[in-house]
Amino acid sequence: MDWNSSLQGLAGGILIGLSATWLMATLGRIAGISGIIGNLITARPRGDSAWRLAFVLGLISGPVVLMLLGGGLGNVAGSPGEVVGAPAGGVPLMLVAGLLVGLGTGLGSGCTSGHGVCGLARLSMRSLVATLTFLGAAIITVFVVRHVIGGGA
Repeated sequence: MDWNSSLQGLAGGILIGLSATWLMATLGRIAGISGIIGNLITARPRGDSAWRLAFVLGLISGPVVLMLLGGGLGNVAGSPGEVVGAPAGGVPLMLVAGLLVGLGTGLGSGCTSGHGVCGLARLSMRSLVATLTFLGAAIITVFVVRHVIGGGA
Protein backbone atom coordinates (compact mmCIF):
# COMPACT_ATOMS: atom_id res chain seq x y z
CA MET A 1 0.00 0.00 0.00
CA ASP A 2 1.28 3.46 -0.95
CA TRP A 3 0.62 5.53 2.18
CA ASN A 4 1.67 8.78 0.52
CA SER A 5 -0.97 8.42 -2.21
CA SER A 6 -3.55 7.35 0.34
CA LEU A 7 -2.88 10.39 2.51
CA GLN A 8 -3.00 12.69 -0.52
CA GLY A 9 -6.34 11.18 -1.50
CA LEU A 10 -7.65 11.59 2.03
CA ALA A 11 -6.52 15.23 2.14
CA GLY A 12 -8.09 15.89 -1.26
CA GLY A 13 -11.35 14.30 -0.19
CA ILE A 14 -11.45 16.39 2.97
CA LEU A 15 -10.81 19.56 0.96
CA ILE A 16 -13.56 18.68 -1.53
CA GLY A 17 -15.99 18.06 1.32
CA LEU A 18 -15.04 21.29 3.07
CA SER A 19 -15.36 23.35 -0.11
CA ALA A 20 -18.77 21.84 -0.91
CA THR A 21 -19.93 22.49 2.66
CA TRP A 22 -18.58 26.05 2.58
CA LEU A 23 -20.34 26.81 -0.71
CA MET A 24 -23.64 25.42 0.60
CA ALA A 25 -23.33 27.20 3.95
CA THR A 26 -22.33 30.60 2.58
CA LEU A 27 -24.20 30.84 -0.73
CA GLY A 28 -26.74 28.03 -0.54
CA ARG A 29 -25.30 26.56 -3.74
CA ILE A 30 -24.41 23.01 -4.76
CA ALA A 31 -20.78 22.46 -5.75
CA GLY A 32 -21.66 20.88 -9.09
CA ILE A 33 -18.77 21.68 -11.40
CA SER A 34 -20.70 21.26 -14.66
CA GLY A 35 -23.40 23.64 -13.47
CA ILE A 36 -20.92 26.17 -12.12
CA ILE A 37 -18.90 26.25 -15.34
CA GLY A 38 -21.92 25.95 -17.61
CA ASN A 39 -23.69 28.89 -15.97
CA LEU A 40 -20.46 30.89 -15.96
CA ILE A 41 -20.12 30.45 -19.72
CA THR A 42 -23.78 30.80 -20.72
CA ALA A 43 -25.16 32.95 -17.91
CA ARG A 44 -26.70 36.27 -18.49
CA PRO A 45 -25.33 38.82 -16.03
CA ARG A 46 -27.09 37.79 -12.83
CA GLY A 47 -24.61 38.98 -10.27
CA ASP A 48 -23.36 35.51 -9.40
CA SER A 49 -20.53 35.25 -11.91
CA ALA A 50 -17.89 36.37 -9.39
CA TRP A 51 -18.19 33.36 -7.09
CA ARG A 52 -18.37 31.00 -10.08
CA LEU A 53 -15.18 32.47 -11.53
CA ALA A 54 -13.46 32.32 -8.13
CA PHE A 55 -14.49 28.67 -7.75
CA VAL A 56 -13.13 27.73 -11.19
CA LEU A 57 -9.90 29.66 -10.60
CA GLY A 58 -9.54 27.81 -7.29
CA LEU A 59 -9.88 24.48 -9.09
CA ILE A 60 -7.16 25.47 -11.52
CA SER A 61 -4.82 27.24 -9.09
CA GLY A 62 -4.67 24.44 -6.53
CA PRO A 63 -2.75 22.00 -8.73
CA VAL A 64 -0.61 24.82 -10.14
CA VAL A 65 0.44 25.90 -6.63
CA LEU A 66 1.15 22.27 -5.70
CA MET A 67 3.40 21.89 -8.76
CA LEU A 68 5.20 25.17 -8.03
CA LEU A 69 5.87 23.99 -4.48
CA GLY A 70 7.42 20.80 -5.87
CA GLY A 71 4.56 18.52 -4.85
CA GLY A 72 3.90 17.32 -8.38
CA LEU A 73 0.58 15.95 -9.53
CA GLY A 74 1.37 12.29 -9.22
CA ASN A 75 1.64 10.21 -12.36
CA VAL A 76 -1.25 11.37 -14.48
CA ALA A 77 0.69 10.62 -17.65
CA GLY A 78 1.64 7.43 -19.41
CA SER A 79 5.21 7.25 -18.13
CA PRO A 80 6.75 8.03 -14.74
CA GLY A 81 8.91 10.93 -15.96
CA GLU A 82 6.00 12.96 -17.36
CA VAL A 83 3.59 15.13 -15.45
CA VAL A 84 0.87 15.32 -18.07
CA GLY A 85 1.19 13.29 -21.22
CA ALA A 86 -0.70 13.01 -24.45
CA PRO A 87 -4.21 11.59 -24.22
CA ALA A 88 -4.08 7.79 -24.22
CA GLY A 89 -6.54 7.51 -27.12
CA GLY A 90 -5.40 10.61 -29.00
CA VAL A 91 -6.82 14.11 -29.19
CA PRO A 92 -9.84 13.28 -31.42
CA LEU A 93 -11.03 10.58 -29.03
CA MET A 94 -10.50 12.94 -26.08
CA LEU A 95 -12.64 15.60 -27.80
CA VAL A 96 -15.43 13.11 -28.52
CA ALA A 97 -15.26 11.83 -24.93
CA GLY A 98 -15.45 15.38 -23.60
CA LEU A 99 -18.50 16.12 -25.72
CA LEU A 100 -20.18 12.92 -24.54
CA VAL A 101 -19.47 13.80 -20.91
CA GLY A 102 -20.93 17.25 -21.50
CA LEU A 103 -24.06 15.74 -23.04
CA GLY A 104 -24.32 13.29 -20.16
CA THR A 105 -24.12 16.00 -17.53
CA GLY A 106 -26.85 17.86 -19.39
CA LEU A 107 -29.09 14.79 -19.59
CA GLY A 108 -28.36 13.85 -15.98
CA SER A 109 -28.89 17.43 -14.76
CA GLY A 110 -25.49 17.42 -13.10
CA CYS A 111 -22.16 15.71 -12.74
CA THR A 112 -20.35 13.53 -10.25
CA SER A 113 -19.48 16.47 -8.02
CA GLY A 114 -23.03 17.75 -7.81
CA HIS A 115 -24.76 14.37 -7.56
CA GLY A 116 -22.01 12.17 -6.14
CA VAL A 117 -20.61 14.53 -3.52
CA CYS A 118 -23.37 16.99 -2.70
CA GLY A 119 -26.49 15.04 -3.66
CA LEU A 120 -25.50 11.85 -1.85
CA ALA A 121 -24.56 13.88 1.22
CA ARG A 122 -28.11 15.29 1.19
CA LEU A 123 -29.50 11.73 0.82
CA SER A 124 -31.08 12.59 -2.55
CA MET A 125 -32.57 9.52 -4.26
CA ARG A 126 -32.24 11.28 -7.63
CA SER A 127 -28.53 11.79 -7.00
CA LEU A 128 -28.13 8.15 -5.96
CA VAL A 129 -29.68 6.99 -9.24
CA ALA A 130 -27.56 9.48 -11.23
CA THR A 131 -24.34 8.42 -9.47
CA LEU A 132 -25.06 4.72 -9.98
CA THR A 133 -25.72 5.49 -13.66
CA PHE A 134 -22.39 7.37 -13.96
CA LEU A 135 -20.52 4.51 -12.33
CA GLY A 136 -22.30 1.86 -14.38
CA ALA A 137 -21.53 3.69 -17.62
CA ALA A 138 -17.87 4.05 -16.59
CA ILE A 139 -17.56 0.36 -15.71
CA ILE A 140 -19.14 -0.69 -19.02
CA THR A 141 -16.93 1.74 -20.97
CA VAL A 142 -13.73 0.44 -19.38
CA PHE A 143 -14.79 -3.16 -19.98
CA VAL A 144 -15.61 -2.51 -23.65
CA VAL A 145 -12.42 -0.53 -24.29
CA ARG A 146 -10.12 -2.99 -22.53
CA HIS A 147 -11.72 -6.34 -23.31
CA VAL A 148 -13.94 -6.00 -26.35
CA ILE A 149 -12.02 -3.44 -28.43
CA GLY A 150 -8.73 -4.47 -26.85
CA GLY A 151 -7.16 -1.06 -26.42
CA GLY A 152 -6.52 1.32 -23.57
CA ALA A 153 -4.17 1.22 -20.65
